[in-house]
Amino acid sequence: MAEIVLNVEVRTGTGTGSARDARRGGLVPGILYGGDQDPVAITVKANEFRKALYTGKLLGHLVTLKYGSESQPVIAKDVQMHPVSDEPIHFDLYRVDAHQEIKIAVPVHFRNHEESPGLKRGGSLNVAMHDLILSVPADQIPEELVVDLTGLEIGDNVRVSDIKLPANAKAALDADTVIASIAGMMAEITEEPVEGAEAAEGGEEAEAAEGGDAEASSEGGEA
Repeated sequence: MAEIVLNVEVRTGTGTGSARDARRGGLVPGILYGGDQDPVAITVKANEFRKALYTGKLLGHLVTLKYGSESQPVIAKDVQMHPVSDEPIHFDLYRVDAHQEIKIAVPVHFRNHEESPGLKRGGSLNVAMHDLILSVPADQIPEELVVDLTGLEIGDNVRVSDIKLPANAKAALDADTVIASIAGMMAEITEEPVEGAEAAEGGEEAEAAEGGDAEASSEGGEA
């Protein structure tokens, strides 16, 4: 079912004091909620939780929760990290049915930058959305959504409709929503002068020549 299994224990207490005691005991405190059951305070051994977290397949993925001989599928909704040590200090798990359709944010990754003519010419990739919310069965959540940049020129947009989704997944946003674009570094300058500018420059030169003739005539008269 799921690649990750979390062995949990139930916490008897709740609140800040209970969570602090759990962390002192080498555990990561969390909450299990969702479905038609009440929330339950739980803990996971810190080393096991870190191992699951650093696989990159915990947060936002279907996980098997085990409590003794019981097991159930859950989604890891959130993990809080310590601002200094960057260690996990709390997590939230959400009860689901393995085939239940849920809404979840899936990361968007961009590939083949070197195959984009626009980027080769000095353009830049402007990403408006790093995640895309999908409605998808809990046991079919993709690890990532891939955008192929091959052939994209400056001024091209990548829209939701350009992303290949799994068969049973639907994007929560409109198909025309722009998630990224190839922008130019600066406006291109045309080498050929504009006809109007040529005419203006010619007129200015003629006026300057006439002014020079008139000045010369004036000086000759004074002599």
